[in-house]
Amino acid sequence: MISDPADLLRQHGVQVTAQRLAVLRGVSAQPHGTAFDVTEVVRAEIGVISRQAVYDALEILVDRGLIRRIQPAGSPARYENRVGDNHHHLICRTCGRMVDVDCAVGDTPCLTAADDQGYEIDEAEVVYWGRCPECIEESPAPAGG
Repeated sequence: MISDPADLLRQHGVQVTAQRLAVLRGVSAQPHGTAFDVTEVVRAEIGVISRQAVYDALEILVDRGLIRRIQPAGSPARYENRVGDNHHHLICRTCGRMVDVDCAVGDTPCLTAADDQGYEIDEAEVVYWGRCPECIEESPAPAGG
């Protein structure tokens, strides 16, 4: 496992820049953050950076497989650095909180479609929607509903 982010970028053929390193660290610091969230983390770390520079860095990091873009319905894209495994997400309909959840049936069964139509499947996205424990506690669902 590579612990140096600069070495990680180099191994994936990405030119090392202060901005890209900061964006990579920003995604790590703000799991499931939006580009806006990552921009705020990066600005706190290195100062001035344009939103476009953050978007460009995110795109390169996604294209090279260093981070993952998650785009749930009705939500802006979010980014995470947990790549290379089979996991899914839980999203709270009330507050928008997103958390990782491992596949319930193991590593590859989630990649087995009933009919793959000839596709070579390499990824499956499962998003569970509901309410997080904090939102349930603040406003329980009405009885009988």
